Amino acid sequence: MGYTQEMTESINKVEAARAANTALEPRRMTAEEKDKLLEEYHPDYKSKEFELLKMGPNKGEKVPHELAAVLQAHSRISGKSIDLSNPDYDVDVLIIGGGGAGTSAAIEADNNGAKVMIATKLRMGDANTMMAEGGIQAADKPNDSPAIHYVDAFGGGHFAAKPELLSKLVCEAPEAIQWLNNLGVEFDKSSDGTMITTHGGGTSRKRMHAAKDYSGAEIMRTLRDEVLNRNIPVVDFTAAIEIIKDDKGAAAGAVLLNMETKEILVARAKTVIIATGGAGRMHYQGFPTSNHYGATADGLVLAYRAGAKLLYPDSLQYHPTGAAYPEQIFGALVTEKVRSLGAKLVNVNGEVFMHPLETRDVAAASIIRECSSRGNGVHTADGIGVWLDTPMIELKNGEGTIEKRIPAMMRMFAKYGIDIRKEPILVYPTLHYQNGGVDISADGMSGVENLFVAGEAVGGIHGRNRLMGNSLLDVIVFGRNAGKHASAKSKDVNVGKLTLDHVSAFEKELAEAGIETELVSPKLLPVYTHGNPRFEAKNF
Repeated sequence: MGYTQEMTESINKVEAARAANTALEPRRMTAEEKDKLLEEYHPDYKSKEFELLKMGPNKGEKVPHELAAVLQAHSRISGKSIDLSNPDYDVDVLIIGGGGAGTSAAIEADNNGAKVMIATKLRMGDANTMMAEGGIQAADKPNDSPAIHYVDAFGGGHFAAKPELLSKLVCEAPEAIQWLNNLGVEFDKSSDGTMITTHGGGTSRKRMHAAKDYSGAEIMRTLRDEVLNRNIPVVDFTAAIEIIKDDKGAAAGAVLLNMETKEILVARAKTVIIATGGAGRMHYQGFPTSNHYGATADGLVLAYRAGAKLLYPDSLQYHPTGAAYPEQIFGALVTEKVRSLGAKLVNVNGEVFMHPLETRDVAAASIIRECSSRGNGVHTADGIGVWLDTPMIELKNGEGTIEKRIPAMMRMFAKYGIDIRKEPILVYPTLHYQNGGVDISADGMSGVENLFVAGEAVGGIHGRNRLMGNSLLDVIVFGRNAGKHASAKSKDVNVGKLTLDHVSAFEKELAEAGIETELVSPKLLPVYTHGNPRFEAKNF
């Protein structure tokens, strides 16, 4: 690789200190130290990066500038005449999104005898679920319990999670693992069939179940196959651009846009599930992202315009270890499992500067502090980062551990001539997860009747910070939950006259708030300019 002289000199210091650093046990920060660190260095605490909403259900609450722009934008159907009288699709349950939450919901709704359809703006499986690496949590070992899992997650989320949602997450986790196992997910197991589990940041027990470091891809493969085997209709390359209501104010379908032909389609449904995923491609505060191409906060926009309230829309997760070098994979996820296996974060001088398994927000803020005020970052030709000393893994666990436990990570860097078994890798925080989202009740329904939400588009499950492995868990638990309840509800729904009056009302409120904008939303896809393609995203 084309390391700079500074990088080469720093690597030499890392190698010289490696044996001592491998045996080093850094202390964990106190609660007071964590609070001070986050307030000074975490992106969520930078007040100038946020603004107050001027309209809608969350009027007066703060959100990132980039999110405010799309929440307070014009509808893509404004000024268009949409014929709702002859729908192109008519189903019991319409699911918007084809990732882990959407497919889990579809399977359970199908189990319940509902007529189901998935509409997804890319392909089924083009989702953050596919890109998740480290694993999925569940307290299913003798020394663990859902109560301990709850305490870990509640504290890790700054005690802000909705108790009824977090309780559902942890109590239904063991059964979710068995459900996936029975569907055919190839979890890592010992020779006697016992599932292998590891620690994650902020966890007090080893409850991380994984399929090497392809966990999300393996889960998504299995769910996608199940949907296809059941012949559940999937309309791909077709985005939802507006929720349709009926004259009683309940969700009753969606206006769809064919991404290739730009044809407008109408889907009528008795219940609707939003499972559109995250927002990394909004590039909040100019951060790179580990997210897939379609993660543009569409579900939040659709739900908000329909009248659903958001919870913690000002809270994002910046994964502490995104690839900072080489440029071709800038922002790509370096799973927390690398640190679970023994790698430590090391600065330019070869010094370990934090406990490797602090919670993600604390770890991200620690790296930012190390690179900024302490001046201990490693400079590349076009960025900065700190070392994640991966060779420590095999010093601690024996030769062959990396290829056996994190083969995807090894191969990603090997493409660029970096052997992570012998060389450290450079990392910096990357925009990873949307902590905030649509406020739901325990049955998965938003404040809009018959509009359910599942997966990363939900707010409140994790509070203001999420622990590793709880996202793959929530797409399963709350995806299944939404599928069960939406399909059950659909049996008693008589859809009224379809209407888009709420869109007209939103446009009127936009004008009354004095908001002048040329933007339309949802964004759908980012468009990258020649200026700085890693950071600069503009409206599609």
